[in-house]
Amino acid sequence: MTDLAYDRAMPLPSGFPELAALDLFRSVVELGSLTRAADAHRITQPSASSRIRTLEAQLGLTVLERSPTGSRPTPEGQLLAGWIADVLRAADGLAAGVASLKAQQRGILRIAASYTVAEYLLPPWLEHFLVDRPADSVTLDVTNSRAVLEQVDSATVDLGFVESPIVPQTMHEQVVGRDEVIAVVSSRHEWARTGVVDLETFCSTPLVLRERGSGTRESLEQALAALGAATPPSALDLGSISAVRIAVINGSSPTVISRLAVEADLAAGTLVEIDVPGVRIERRFRAVWSRRSTLPRLAAELLDYLPGPG
Repeated sequence: MTDLAYDRAMPLPSGFPELAALDLFRSVVELGSLTRAADAHRITQPSASSRIRTLEAQLGLTVLERSPTGSRPTPEGQLLAGWIADVLRAADGLAAGVASLKAQQRGILRIAASYTVAEYLLPPWLEHFLVDRPADSVTLDVTNSRAVLEQVDSATVDLGFVESPIVPQTMHEQVVGRDEVIAVVSSRHEWARTGVVDLETFCSTPLVLRERGSGTRESLEQALAALGAATPPSALDLGSISAVRIAVINGSSPTVISRLAVEADLAAGTLVEIDVPGVRIERRFRAVWSRRSTLPRLAAELLDYLPGPG
């Protein structure tokens, strides 16, 4: 056996700090307060103080300077915080991997999806996919595209669905559909009379917009940036497609929104599509998954089942 192999096989030293104590210390450093860290970990402040004192005793180091205005790491604590980040990152990966294995054993597919995909595409896909799989199930977290990518990267989900135009190189991707982002206004809006507005007017008019991190907003910003135009100011930022749609129908501001989301409103005449010459925003819906881990069985089967780009 080589020295390296022998070293790796050595057990951790007696009294090596527990992960929970290291995690608490990291929170104190990040939050600047033992009290805030205790609240974040849902323990009492005396309990948090006791854990930090035990940690210092085990390490033989003073890692925090305490004062009435808060707590900050000592120079030794700063070094420790950097090392802890690597340890806890590995621990997070272990926890996510174990959760994934348990989910596979129970036949659970963990998905995160952006709002457009989750509201208009996934329900029929999943309904048909699961019809011949009575022992399997799906958990779905609906959030914006940026948060979906974060969940895929941290392995808290097996598969993500996004509408943002850029996918990190750490992920595989598969196009599962296409969409168009269009400008719309209420039928009462002055733009509805002609159905056309020039780019300068459009870009200077406050819009109802999705929150930052949404695929719809990123698509708009990229399309206008390619034309050398600025993104219109925000009259209202909202966290869901339905909220944007209702706000525009009942309000006085335009928006840009997925055509899928407003097809019925356009047909009914409650919303009117506005042409902005030179602006055409087409996008692809993508399934994404990590390159760092093996795709679970159910996730691979769903990808095989899904339609192509269309």
